[in-house]
Amino acid sequence: MTLAAPTHERGITTLTLDSPANRNALSARLVGELSAALAGCGADDSVRAVVLTHTGNTFCAGADLTAPADPAAFVALMRQIVALPKPVVARVTGHVRAGGLGLLGACDISAAGPAATFALTESRLGLAPAVISLPLLPRTDPRAAARYYLTGERFDAAEAARISLITLAADDVDDALAPVLDGLRRASPQGLRASKELVTASVLETFEQHAEDLIARSAALFASAEAREGMTAFLERRDPAWVW
Repeated sequence: MTLAAPTHERGITTLTLDSPANRNALSARLVGELSAALAGCGADDSVRAVVLTHTGNTFCAGADLTAPADPAAFVALMRQIVALPKPVVARVTGHVRAGGLGLLGACDISAAGPAATFALTESRLGLAPAVISLPLLPRTDPRAAARYYLTGERFDAAEAARISLITLAADDVDDALAPVLDGLRRASPQGLRASKELVTASVLETFEQHAEDLIARSAALFASAEAREGMTAFLERRDPAWVW
């Protein structure tokens, strides 16, 4: 199983990434299942908002290197989250890596707990955070993005909140999200839809302008010799050839 059965409580549907064996990595199957579940939420009048969370100690480890999703399909999923007429709230209590940050960045509101860590590790694999830039760069502090894109350093939830990668860091994620979910339940469906259109307009514009180029750039990087070395080294748990 890659996505647990949805749960629904007082207008809030929770979708849970449930593939701990591969750290909820973005396989073709997971991307497809999540897209179908989001489409169902978007069409269901009983759903006021969606919470996206996870089992295990990792929210999402990025691309599944053994069965990766097509970059175009992943871009479509991120755009679907941004354009969904219902707010999507990320609840993170574990690690987020590489493409997982794109999934997180597409959400409207996000909260992470003290066990959460974040890293854009693509540069260490001979890749770049190409398609995930679509939701990340419009929303994240540009100087911080430059640092973490280039170095692949790991950082915590407090830093993620400081650079606007997430909405808030909290010792107790559920306590922190309680007033957020209460506010969403009090809002009208029309009010939520119209308000979300305002705050996502610039992000959707980025998708329209740059998605095609970044999909091509991502595919070219994945097909390169350096990326093959980087991904092989990662799977073999060794340093790639370029590390000094």
